[in-house]
Amino acid sequence: MSIVSSDPAATPGFELPLRLFLGFRVLIDDLHAELARQGHPDVRPLHGFVFQAIGPYGTTAAELGRTLGVSKQAAGKTIDSLERLGYVQRATDPHDARRKTVQLTERGVDCLTRSARIFDDLRARWAATLGEERLHALENDLRTVTPQDLFRLDVPGWFGGA
Repeated sequence: MSIVSSDPAATPGFELPLRLFLGFRVLIDDLHAELARQGHPDVRPLHGFVFQAIGPYGTTAAELGRTLGVSKQAAGKTIDSLERLGYVQRATDPHDARRKTVQLTERGVDCLTRSARIFDDLRARWAATLGEERLHALENDLRTVTPQDLFRLDVPGWFGGA
């Protein structure tokens, strides 16, 4: 027996966030399966948020923690893990020798570049299934009901930590 009704008029409110999350999960799972095939088998969903938070110019562990909504210690553990995998490197800030930064390596940039291409392919797959007009309408509807700040990276902290 399903708790989800097949009658759209009787759809319970809790189904909307579950369906939105499930759509996100399907995209992310497909992304990571393809990243693994393309040479990045150790990348996890959290890492994408970390790579985005580090950005092209690097950041510190404290800044990374604030951006992700986690403690500096949790950010440091994530940095350690990504450093062992070859995705990030620590460096001394050229403007302040007391400040240590973390930066993406070539491998980290390659992973981000591949991710962007894979997301384009996944979007095209959804467009082929739903139709380009319906997918575009869905994207516009989601833009209408969500904040304009597209790149909130504090999801790890919001979900309970990194």
